[in-house]
Amino acid sequence: MQVSARNALKGTVKKVVEGSVNTEVTLEVAPGVDVVAIITKGSAQKLQLEEGKQAYTIIKSSDVMVAVD
Repeated sequence: MQVSARNALKGTVKKVVEGSVNTEVTLEVAPGVDVVAIITKGSAQKLQLEEGKQAYTIIKSSDVMVAVD
């Protein structure tokens, strides 16, 4: 796999919540560190995502926000 994005985090699928159009996928990229993504239902099915499967979170964004209380 070759991707132009610099931020690729390998992890384990922790949870898959399928909706009527989209699917919410939670990947654990480090102990206690989860990344959650919303992808199309079709993409989730094509990738055959299920709990315990290894996958990558690929982040490519021109904006990253940070906030504090």
